[in-house]
Amino acid sequence: MVEFLVGVDGGGTSTRALLARRDGRVIGQGQAGPSALQQGIASAWMQVQIAIRRAFETAAVAAPSWDRVALGAGLSGVSNRPWRDEFVATNPGFAELVAETDSFTMLVGAHGGKPGAIVIAGTGSMGEVWNTDGSRHCVGGFGFPVSDEGSGAWLGLRAVREAQAAIDGRANAGSLARAVWARCGDTRDSMQAWCDKAGQFQYGQVAPAVFESESTDPQAAHLLSRAVNALESIALALDPHGGLPLAVCGSIGERLSGRFAPALKTRLVDAADGPAAGALTLVRGVVERAGGGR
Repeated sequence: MVEFLVGVDGGGTSTRALLARRDGRVIGQGQAGPSALQQGIASAWMQVQIAIRRAFETAAVAAPSWDRVALGAGLSGVSNRPWRDEFVATNPGFAELVAETDSFTMLVGAHGGKPGAIVIAGTGSMGEVWNTDGSRHCVGGFGFPVSDEGSGAWLGLRAVREAQAAIDGRANAGSLARAVWARCGDTRDSMQAWCDKAGQFQYGQVAPAVFESESTDPQAAHLLSRAVNALESIALALDPHGGLPLAVCGSIGERLSGRFAPALKTRLVDAADGPAAGALTLVRGVVERAGGGR
């Protein structure tokens, strides 16, 4: 019989676990390293289990055998069906396993387990909606550099392009270009060397320069306006009729949501809770429907 519930939020930098009794009362939490599936299924399971064991430690409860634990896991990479299937197939013995995308568990947490829409914009971006009829739909999230519109990496990539144009003399060297030069190099050779090694994370680290340059550089202001438009388009595609509450999460989204058009701003709600809590909500529902058994 299931005695404990665990909700896990796992991404490319860390894993967080919330431990609860079967009635949903949270008693502990733990953290571990990255558990994004793209970094390896075996590694993901190792980090998930470390985080869960640490949650039991904080609760001062001896970790039981996993057949007494039901696990809800919202992990980066679950949208890739082969990775998800392998993750589920290598379940080390949890009584119940709900494997969901980290975006959906974030949505469930944000709206307290009720239907709604969410736009997530941090290093990357995407949107997801859970409709009142139970259907779901995703927008964006195809990955950097072809997608992630309005995100930190999207902003950083375009800021670097502006800096490159200024090096070449194709554009004036405003405050944004100079800020990028300070981070990425102010010559063709140094800029090329930086770009050769840069990925999504590195471009995302350039995004703060865009915000910092907004008041002194029209190019920075224009990029932020484009980012707002991109995030608004995600929100509108998720819920064209505007009937659902909308949460905007992530470091970039939280900074830009206040600039949304009035019609969208009236739908904005604060996130009720985070993705680990959303995963916990999902697995608790599964256990209740199953009567608590395997």
